[in-house]
Amino acid sequence: MNRPEVLFDESHCEQCACGEGLDFQFSFAFQPIVDVGDETVFAYEALVRGTKGEGAMNILSRINERNRYSFDQICRVKAVKLASRLEMDTMLSINFMPNAVYKAEYCIRTTLAAAQTYNFDTRRIIFELTEGEDLTSTEHLVSIIQAYQDMGFSTAIDDFGAGFSRYNIMTASPPDLLKLDMALIRDIEKEPNKQAVVNGIITMMRELGGRIVAEGVETVGEYRWLKHRGIRLFQGYLFARPGFETLPEPVFPSVD
Repeated sequence: MNRPEVLFDESHCEQCACGEGLDFQFSFAFQPIVDVGDETVFAYEALVRGTKGEGAMNILSRINERNRYSFDQICRVKAVKLASRLEMDTMLSINFMPNAVYKAEYCIRTTLAAAQTYNFDTRRIIFELTEGEDLTSTEHLVSIIQAYQDMGFSTAIDDFGAGFSRYNIMTASPPDLLKLDMALIRDIEKEPNKQAVVNGIITMMRELGGRIVAEGVETVGEYRWLKHRGIRLFQGYLFARPGFETLPEPVFPSVD
């Protein structure tokens, strides 16, 4: 794996793992992303929680311009540290804030040092960005995705189809994974218009060489329709709810 030539400051990892630089503490819940083809866990997504399991908004509402960079860096270190402590042997999906990444090669230093400190293989890290109106420029996003892929990380775009889908990212630097927004997923077996949109996305990702994750799947009907379209990666309450500081074991419903 190609890595930038940086000095690993491992003491900085421990500072981040303790949340130094923020005036609040947080932890993570983990939700599995399953591969229904062989009924295994493909990855666990690290979901921000309060220290007693409080919901994500309890933490995210405290993020502002002054602490965004520190929060982003601390998130990465704490997620890697907890994953290592739980002996996670799957991929680890970490959400990141594009506005906190001023230059990917420099902002990744803390993550690389954390992986070395906690003995976590960086090839098992997925960096997941969420679409939204307030994202930085497409050029900046493309540069981040390309840099992370060049360094051996996997990349994902979350909530694709939520309303701000940037197809120019797909043409300039396709991610490894595309996560369908749960609004597209909900009741898809009953909604022909949603089916048409998702069929198009499936074709696009197949030709781009990436994979689709159907997230927010809650019913057997949704699962059946999506699985019959060739999707293998799923995430949602149908399989497992997030586990606070634990790695939940998923269930695999049988479908015709």
